[in-house]
This record gives sequence, structure tokens and C-alpha cells, in this order.
Amino acid sequence: MLLEAMRERRPVACVYQGHRREICPVMLGRTGLEEKALVFQFGGTTSKGPIGKADWKCFKLAEITDVVLIDGRWHSGSEHSEAQRCMKMVEYDVNPASPYSPAFKLK
Repeated sequence: MLLEAMRERRPVACVYQGHRREICPVMLGRTGLEEKALVFQFGGTTSKGPIGKADWKCFKLAEITDVVLIDGRWHSGSEHSEAQRCMKMVEYDVNPASPYSPAFKLK
């Protein structure tokens, strides 16, 4: 479902570590055998309570449940202040000019 959201540039709602989140998945990849997603969380809650400011998060795919596509605009933040460290190997990236040489291109 996250890959579909990336291809269609649609946000998703999901549960991660017991909290309902509204996110836009921007990258999928892995570090070793652990699959991960770099997401931009713009709604829902976090371990610290209701989200105050939208922000970048690194999620372990094995801990994401109840994923559904939702209506709304795509969110991806305005800029990055540093390179991502979420995953060592990027497999998918919504950025067409990705500097991470993803294994698969999204059209």
C-alpha cells in the first residue's frame, strides 16, 4: 500500500507503534534485512502526543499496520537540512532527481 501511495502521490493513514499517523511515504528501502520507510508525518499522534509540527520520521515497515489511502494533498516538507540516514539502501524514492540512486524508478 505504501508503494501505491508513492506512485499516486496520495497520503495514507496507518498505525505505527500504537499511534494513528497520517503520512506521505517518500522513500522505501532497507538497512540489512530490515525494511524501512522515510515518511513525512503531517497528522495524527506520536509517542509524545498529538503532532504539533509536521516532520520527517523513519518507520520500520514491520511495525506499520492498518494502512489505508486517504484523500488529501501530498506532503513532503519544504527542504531537508541534512542527508537521510534512515536506510542504507534506497529502493524507491518519489524524488525524480533522487541523489540516492534508488534501485527502482517511480514514474
